[in-house]
Amino acid sequence: MPLATEIHPVQGGFADTSADLVALPVVSGADGPVALTAGAAADLDARLPAPLAELVVHYELTGAPGESAQLPVDLGRGLVRFALLGIGDGGAKALRKAGAAFARLAKGRERAAISADSLGHANGAASLTAFTEGALLAGYSYTLAAVPKKPAPVPAIDLLTGGADPGLGEHVRRGTALARATSLARDLINTPSAEKDPAWLAARADEAAAKAGLAVSTWDEDALAADGFGAILAVGSGSDRPPRLVQVEYRPEAAERHVVLVGKGITFDTGGLSLKPNDNMVLMKTDMSGAAVVIGVMSALAELGCPVRVTALLAIAENAFSGSAQRPGDVLTTYGGRTVEVLNTDAEGRLVMADALAYAVDRLAPDTLVDVATLTGAAKLALGTGLGALFATDDTLAAALTEAGEESGEALWRMPLTEQYGETLRSRVADLANIGTSTEFGRPGACEAALFLREFTGGLPWAHLDIAGPGRAMSDDAELTKGGTGFSTRLLLRWLAA
Repeated sequence: MPLATEIHPVQGGFADTSADLVALPVVSGADGPVALTAGAAADLDARLPAPLAELVVHYELTGAPGESAQLPVDLGRGLVRFALLGIGDGGAKALRKAGAAFARLAKGRERAAISADSLGHANGAASLTAFTEGALLAGYSYTLAAVPKKPAPVPAIDLLTGGADPGLGEHVRRGTALARATSLARDLINTPSAEKDPAWLAARADEAAAKAGLAVSTWDEDALAADGFGAILAVGSGSDRPPRLVQVEYRPEAAERHVVLVGKGITFDTGGLSLKPNDNMVLMKTDMSGAAVVIGVMSALAELGCPVRVTALLAIAENAFSGSAQRPGDVLTTYGGRTVEVLNTDAEGRLVMADALAYAVDRLAPDTLVDVATLTGAAKLALGTGLGALFATDDTLAAALTEAGEESGEALWRMPLTEQYGETLRSRVADLANIGTSTEFGRPGACEAALFLREFTGGLPWAHLDIAGPGRAMSDDAELTKGGTGFSTRLLLRWLAA
C-alpha cells in the first residue's frame, strides 16, 4: 500500500498555509522548555491568547518528545487547531518520536503544517530525516476492511520554512525513501497467508526488483532439486504450495565491497509435525519478516545511492504438516552436501537459511554475510520486544550494525556465540542436528540457532539479526503500528548507504 501521507517543504509562515492543524516545536533545555519561533513562526505571538512562554507554563509542558497541547487560534483565516509539540533535545531519536506524535495528532485532518526552521537545530540532516520517518510510519495502516477505518491519516504535511533552505527537500526525500522501504516490508508481513504462499512472495520480490531496476533469479521446486537445495525442499515438503529461492542483485558502478543479505521467508509456520499450539501459530503469517525486510532494503538501495554491491537471497517456504512433511529424526542434505538431523520440525528457519548461506559462500564470493530472521522465541524472552538480537563473528561489523541501529531507532543488543553450546548441535547420525542434543547448558535457543547458522558461513565476516521480538508490534507506539514492524529495514539501509 502506498504511504498515506506526503510531506513537502513549503516556504512561508503560518499565515500562508491552508492547514487545519499547525504546530510549533517546543525543545527541552537545561533552563526549561522553550518554544522555537524562528522563521515561519516569527510573528506568532500576536495571534495567540497569551505569550508563548506563558502557554508553555500553563499547559505544564516539558518539551519531552511527542508531548503536546492543543488550542484554537485564529491565524487570519478563521480558527485552526494550534499545537505545541515537544521535540526533546531536537536529536534524531527525539524527532522521530515527535514526527510520529504529530502524524497521530493530524489524523482526520485535511492538511497539517509545522514550523521546520528549527527542527534540525541539534542534529541537522539526521534529525529532519528522522522526523519524516516518524511521521510517515506512524500513518501506516494495513486493512482489508470493506469500510475504511477512521480517522484516516492526514494526506499532507507541510514543513514550513520562513527562508529558503535548499537542503530541506533532500532530507525529506531520504526520510521518505526509508519509510517507503519499511512500509513495503510491513505490507508483505501483514498480508494473510491464504494469499501469501511462496510463489506469491517470490512474485512480490520480482515486482520490487523490477521497479528498482534490479536483476532477479528464482528457483522453483524443480530447480531447487536440481541444484541441491535439500533443506529448503525438506521444509516445504509438507505443503502443497512449493518453496522458492529468490536472488536479487544490486550492482552499482565501482563498488568496493559485496554484501549478501539472507532473509528467512517462512510464509506460514505451523511448526510442521512438531505442531505449534494455536496461540503461538496465530502470529505466524509474520514468520517471513526477514525476507520482507530484505525486499524492502533492496527496493531503496538505488534511490539512496548505496555504494555497496548487495545480493539478496530469500529462502521461502511454507512449513505445513501432511503425509509428505519431513519428520523428526529425518536426515536432510543441505546445499554443498552437509547433512542435518531434524530433531524438531519447528526449527525450520535455520534450515532454509543454511541452504542460502552455503550457496552464497560457494557461488557469490561476498565480503560480508548478514542474515535477518524471526528465528527464535528465546531471543524475545531474552530481550523483549524493544531490542533485536545481534550475533556476529566480526567486531567491526557488529559495531557498525549497532551504530546504524541507534541511528534508525532499531536498537540491537549483541549476544554471545558461546562455543561450548555449539557442541550440543553434533548429531550421532549426521554432521549436525537442527536443535541442541543435550540439556547440559539448559536451552540457549537463540545462541544455538546462531551457532547452527555459523556452520554455513564459510568463515566470512557474518552477522545474524534475530528479530523475533521487535519484528511484531501488539499496539501502536511512536513510529510503530500494530502488526509487522519491518524492524531492521532502516537499520540495514543506513549501514549499507554509509
